Order: sequence, then structure tokens, then C-alpha cells
Amino acid sequence: LKHKRGNGSNASAEMELFDASAWLIGEAGRGVANIIRMVALTRFDCMVGSAGLMRQAAVQALHHCRHRSAFGRLLVEQPVMQGVLLDLVVESEAALALTMRAARALDADEQAAVRILTPIGKYWICKRTPTVAAEAMECIGGSGFMEDRVLARLYREAPVNAIWEGSGNVQCLDVLRAFAREPGTVETVLAELRAGASLDAGLERELQAIEPVLTKPDRGIEAAARGWVERLAIALQASTLLRFANPLTAEAFCRLRLPGPHRSLLPGGGGCDPRFAPLLERGF
Repeated sequence: LKHKRGNGSNASAEMELFDASAWLIGEAGRGVANIIRMVALTRFDCMVGSAGLMRQAAVQALHHCRHRSAFGRLLVEQPVMQGVLLDLVVESEAALALTMRAARALDADEQAAVRILTPIGKYWICKRTPTVAAEAMECIGGSGFMEDRVLARLYREAPVNAIWEGSGNVQCLDVLRAFAREPGTVETVLAELRAGASLDAGLERELQAIEPVLTKPDRGIEAAARGWVERLAIALQASTLLRFANPLTAEAFCRLRLPGPHRSLLPGGGGCDPRFAPLLERGF
């Protein structure tokens, strides 16, 4: 058995097979094409697991901050902490929303949507999970860093889904490959974004910036693949939230994640407008 940094409850082993029989299950030389359906399902599993981990981390932070006081007030009542908690809540909800959109595509056999949403979602949601886990641990403080607390386990677990089923570069290059070889994937993404763009001016501006790049990509797009997949993931999350989620959650996400003055590299940098405070109660 392998000794892993996290994921300890899920045993992993490496095996070698000697003189084993095997059967060809698809056209010879087309291994990737044959396995891509299974890969979509396992990538989707990574999205589900990471979205669930984010949710657990956010709830742990919210629970602590609803009971811990400092400087005469509960942490959840302090504006700077509200900004951090709001970030955790909207990140968690956005991850779940895009994951459920991919689930619907799988159920309905929307092949182009499955093909493109799974690598985009797998890349971004799994990449965001360690940040959420670390910030939730910081909300709790030193006790959150103890090995007997759930946050320590979540923190150890957080990176694994970004590694499994193709690491970040593999996902981003696969997105570009899908766009180049399966034209329906481009229109699928644009249709998803158009469906929500009429509901938010920021998303409309983002769509106007994204569409020319998708329809006429230049030769340098591979070097910027991570940046573009990140941008697509955030725009898709925004569109999905605007159409299907709590309107206040969607508004907060667009304010904090789409290009603008409130976007920040770290949780809490965009602050928490007082009208978004009810989301902290809802998030718990």
C-alpha cells in the first residue's frame, strides 16, 4: 500500500500483472478516445468530492465564528471576518452549482457539455479547494491546525483531486484540444454564457471578451491555457448561479469573482457589502 499525505481512508496500491489475458474493447490506436467517457465520469467525481470538501470547510469556519468572540463581538459580526466568510460561502456555492450543471449534462447525455464542462470544472474547482480549506482553518485559528480537528484532515485531503485524473496542465490542454477538435464544445460554452449574460452587466462584458478568443484562437493560447480556463470556469459559474441559484448569492459571486474593483486574489479582499450579510446565515 502507498503511504499518502492525505486520503488515508482510501487505500491505494500499485500492481504489476504478468502473463495476464486482456481483451480489446475499442479500436486499436484510439485509446484516449475510447476511455474519454470513463474519464469524464471520474473527473466529475473529483468535482463532487472537492465541492463537498469546500462545503464542509466553509461550515466548520461559519460554526466557529458564530460562537467565538473577540473584542467584544462574535467573529461573524465583525466586518473583516464577514468578508472572508462570504468568500468561502460563494466559492462553495459556485463549485456546487457548476458541478450540478455537469451532473445534469451527464444525465441528459449532453455530450458536448459533458466533454467541455468536466475538464473546466475539474481544473478550477479542485484548484480552489486547498485555498478554501486553508482559509477555513485560519478562521478557526490554532485549534484548527490540530491533527484531531476535522480541518486538518480536510486540508490534507484538499490537493488530491487536482492531481488525480489529470493534473492542472492536462485539464487545460484537454480543454484546448476539445475546442480544436470538437467545434460543438465552443458553441456549448458560449450558449451557457449567453444564457446568463443578460442578467449581469459584468458577465456580459466578460462574454464579449471571451467570445473572440474562443471563435478565433491565436497561436499563443496554449501558453495562456491556465488563465483562459480559469476565466471560463468563473464565467460559467457566474452564469449558472445567475440562472439557478439564490439571486443574492449570484450577485455576490459576480461582484467578487468577475473582473472589477472587488475582485481579490485572497479570500476577504473584496469585503462584505452589508446587503450580503444574510448569505452567512444561509451558508450555515
